[in-house]
Amino acid sequence: MRRLPPVLMALTLLCGPGAFSAAAGADTPTATNTAAAADVDGVIVKFKTTRPASALSVSTTRTAATATAADTRPQRAQALGERTGLRLSDGAVVSSDTQVIHGQGQTTAALMKTLAADPQVEYVVENRRRHAHATVNDPLFVGGPGVSPAAGQWYMGAPNAALVSAINAEAAWSTTTGRADVVVAVLDSGVRFKHPDLDGKLLPGYDFVSTAITANDGDGRDANPSDPGDWITADEVANTRTFAPCYASDSSWHGTQVSALIGAATNNAAGMAGMGRHVRILPVRVLGKCGGHDADIVAGMRWAGGLHVEGVPDNPTPARILNLSLGSVGDCTTDDGRIYRDAIAELRQANVTIVVSAGNNNRSVHLPANCAGVIAVAGLRHAGDKGGESSLGQQVALSAPEGNCVNTFGECVYPILSASNTGKTGPQCPTYTTGSNSAARGTSFSAPMVASTIALMLSAQPTLTPDQITALLQSTARPFPPPASGDSTPMCSPITTKEQINCHCTTSTCGAGMLDAAAAVRAAVAAGPTVVARLVDAQSRVPLNGSLALSAAGSSTTAGRTVTGYQWRLLDGGALASFTGSTTASTATLSAIGSGLVTVELAVTDNTGAVGRSSAVLRMGSAPVAACGPDETDAVPSEGGGGAMGLGWLAGLAAVVALLAWSRRRAGSAAH
Repeated sequence: MRRLPPVLMALTLLCGPGAFSAAAGADTPTATNTAAAADVDGVIVKFKTTRPASALSVSTTRTAATATAADTRPQRAQALGERTGLRLSDGAVVSSDTQVIHGQGQTTAALMKTLAADPQVEYVVENRRRHAHATVNDPLFVGGPGVSPAAGQWYMGAPNAALVSAINAEAAWSTTTGRADVVVAVLDSGVRFKHPDLDGKLLPGYDFVSTAITANDGDGRDANPSDPGDWITADEVANTRTFAPCYASDSSWHGTQVSALIGAATNNAAGMAGMGRHVRILPVRVLGKCGGHDADIVAGMRWAGGLHVEGVPDNPTPARILNLSLGSVGDCTTDDGRIYRDAIAELRQANVTIVVSAGNNNRSVHLPANCAGVIAVAGLRHAGDKGGESSLGQQVALSAPEGNCVNTFGECVYPILSASNTGKTGPQCPTYTTGSNSAARGTSFSAPMVASTIALMLSAQPTLTPDQITALLQSTARPFPPPASGDSTPMCSPITTKEQINCHCTTSTCGAGMLDAAAAVRAAVAAGPTVVARLVDAQSRVPLNGSLALSAAGSSTTAGRTVTGYQWRLLDGGALASFTGSTTASTATLSAIGSGLVTVELAVTDNTGAVGRSSAVLRMGSAPVAACGPDETDAVPSEGGGGAMGLGWLAGLAAVVALLAWSRRRAGSAAH
């Protein structure tokens, strides 16, 4: 999400060939420094797998002890330049046979043509920039007393006559509350690790933004996926080649918002609830200032799903689900999409499900959402018709709420509430989006609702494949509501070249229907024999020297079988907590004897010996506090407490409530 100028801007890509120099990201404008040229950062070259060893110019003279990540990545520019007579340099790595190549003194089109003719090259595509799918456009408004927006997290409740598109999350939780070993990767702008509502929910992740000026954190790829902010000044737009395609804006904190929708801490007596409840988030930073480029996005996709990326340590916690709330115009069936098609095929082979937001241009579905093999998600208003920004088309699998306002002045009525940060440039205080000038809307927020639902489906039925998941989501989707009598709003048209702001969804434009999380999770359970362990916590924090009642109520097994046993245990954090009494009954009591994060597991056995498991990260001791200001550090968290971040916050609910009130008062002069 980011602040737009008064005229709504569709986040699109300006495509086309332009002059390109080896000094990628150079800040001095030139005669060929067009927006289109700035949106292409070199070309992505895939080499044929049958190439001879001599095609590799990786240094082999260094010892394992002295080699660095840069030494071991593909470095083929020199050999390729010698064969083609071009001045080339190495760029970012995508996979063992694919990398970015920069050229000097060529137009992009000429460079691509020459490189594509090389006998050792399989294909060449532009390394284009993609952007986060989100829009904000509401007038500033200071909310009154109580929650802002007044509707709260309306999109997670049971659908009714007023909230037609609500996804029925609470009913899904009656089947499963998720499990901590189900990981959703959020490929986005990074995350604010110190937001108290992400306490215990974040894995370490990685930063794949390879260009320092875009990364805005002083370097290229590194092990720190913290979001430093992606603000852009008017001066940067006017005078910096890299930012010419974009617009002046405050930092969006987009990745934090998407992450919280999926996995915000729930039952912690503060802030918001996460749709995925006990699932965890793997932050993979692929977007920075002015978006991110294909090579970094695809490398991040591959790494997140457990595939190897040269120069980067392998991912120790591969994700079963990838959420990409990003994209821009382009067609995956053309050369534009070849790099995505390759990655999607590999990830699907690894049993990874990919969810992508459709886009926010009111026209055709963006790339990579229009790639075969992904789940493209369009956006809906509260009433069930197409959202005012959502792209549409036959590639859409289904739709989910994207947020909308109804009113033309005053506080936005039905935005998407999520976690954010008050910083306009660098990070300041953790906060939440409201119904005022920070109101969140866009398909960026539709996609994580589907990704969260898939996480719950896999928590209940871990054997599901990507194709099975897609089929279950579509078969359980609720039909789009028909137009009311006298409604003159047109039906959405499959002709996606014309802008369609207000229209009623059809199955040929907005997918199979409206997401029903509860029905999808129930269908996942029914898809095959399974034992579902449902771990219920009365709250997710235990005060020091206090105790917490845990229950397996609602755990189930396949029809015709019976549940015969329960086992509770601590996977980690044994020095911080202990069970009081039985650990083999349907209930258990956990006592806090220290401060920090622990992971609790429930195993449920039926009379056939089949076992189902659920797990949750819980905090012992004091509640986390919102850490504000320049003293906030962006250090990568160590994997303690079940792989969750172990940060020693000290305050409680009062601090979070006070912070929210301050944020609402500040809304008249701040935008997030």
